[in-house]
Amino acid sequence: MHWIKAAFLYFLAVFGAGFVLGSIRVLLLVPRIGVRVAELIEMPLMVLLTIVAARWIVLRFGSPSLRQRPLRMGFLALFLMVAAEISLGSLAGATVPEYITARDPVSGPAYFAALVFFSLAPWLIVRRTWRHSTDPSL
Repeated sequence: MHWIKAAFLYFLAVFGAGFVLGSIRVLLLVPRIGVRVAELIEMPLMVLLTIVAARWIVLRFGSPSLRQRPLRMGFLALFLMVAAEISLGSLAGATVPEYITARDPVSGPAYFAALVFFSLAPWLIVRRTWRHSTDPSL
């Protein structure tokens, strides 16, 4: 069950950071430089924060339960992230198809690639951290 708690904390850490950075992006950057450039500026920061959060969670909850289930943790966190983003979008009146298709043609695919990375980051950190482990499940 540690991996479930770790997934929730991982989601909350990255979502919270994204909420803060997204607010800065929308309020300060978008009016000056546009959506595409603002999102592309934010993207590397979010990827870096994803790495930091994944590493912190994996090291903090480095139990055998988590080491054996980093993909489950990442996919649960991804599910929570997408559900939260769709929920926030629906508050603004967007439907699920609009959430997917209304993205910028350049920064949108970069965003979806960052989500894939978000889901895989715990697994990548576990593989790197316990690479020399004798545990065959890694």
